[in-house]
Amino acid sequence: MEQRHLGRTGLRVSRLGLGTMTWSRDTDEHEAAEQLRDFVDAGGTLLDTSASYADGGAEELIGTLLGDVVARDEVVLCTKAGVRRTGSGAVVDGSRGALLTSLDASLARLGTDHVDLFLVQSPDPRTPLDETVSALRLAVTSGRARYVGLANHAGWQVARAATLLEGDTGLAAVEAEYSLLQRGVEREVLPAAAALGVGALAWSPLGRGVLTGKYRRTIPADSRAASPHLAGFVEPYLGRDSAAVVEAVATAADGLERTPLEVALAWLRGRPGVSSAVVGARTAAQLRGSLASEDLELPVELRRALDEVSAPEVGYPERF
Repeated sequence: MEQRHLGRTGLRVSRLGLGTMTWSRDTDEHEAAEQLRDFVDAGGTLLDTSASYADGGAEELIGTLLGDVVARDEVVLCTKAGVRRTGSGAVVDGSRGALLTSLDASLARLGTDHVDLFLVQSPDPRTPLDETVSALRLAVTSGRARYVGLANHAGWQVARAATLLEGDTGLAAVEAEYSLLQRGVEREVLPAAAALGVGALAWSPLGRGVLTGKYRRTIPADSRAASPHLAGFVEPYLGRDSAAVVEAVATAADGLERTPLEVALAWLRGRPGVSSAVVGARTAAQLRGSLASEDLELPVELRRALDEVSAPEVGYPERF
């Protein structure tokens, strides 16, 4: 599998990353172990998780697998902080204390003394960005993280954080949702990242599973859209606005004698600035479907057609 530099840093990540949002909840330890083994055997390195996934359960599961299934140094370990669970639900907290406390707890669950990449999962309107960035700087200088970045932040926040970290720690990455069904990051986030040498990690590159084509006719009983805790996550992409894109991907897949999943991943891998597409498979069989896309390069004409059918609306001030 191709290894790409994360922005202008020396850190290299596999162009396909393994997400773990379902681990320890919908994906048990046996499926997770098989996924991790298959992923590393295929040349994958980027393992993406978060303190918020299954309330820390995903990190705990990863901690049991590192060393037994694969060696710690075989993966580029990325975790996120900034969303904590309270009695009244999830709360965004980008304060220095909350981020560093979360990182320490993540390291304990993961059974390691450092992560390769530490991200702030969500912007916190109640905490100054300068304070949030100071936690990222301390994570690196204390040795708890090798590189740092942001997730789900706006373009101006990426630019401001990169400026604040310029000259010492550096901002290595921005992780954002990006697929043929969600191209909003092309307006400001990706241009800012490219200008500042920040690598882009794309989460949900399959449009929350919709680009696999599984929902074209009905909602399978064993799918995320039928799951009590994930149905709301998938629902935004099940409407008419997405249907034309899904059909275009399915038509392209038929013509290439490949699957819609493979076409969607191949399209995203070729987008400028994308260092890695992070897929979150529930089962090992699903992951193998994503790994099968590695040899697919889309013809220029087909790529252009998919660009056109999925083009986001762009107006003032991005286009003047």
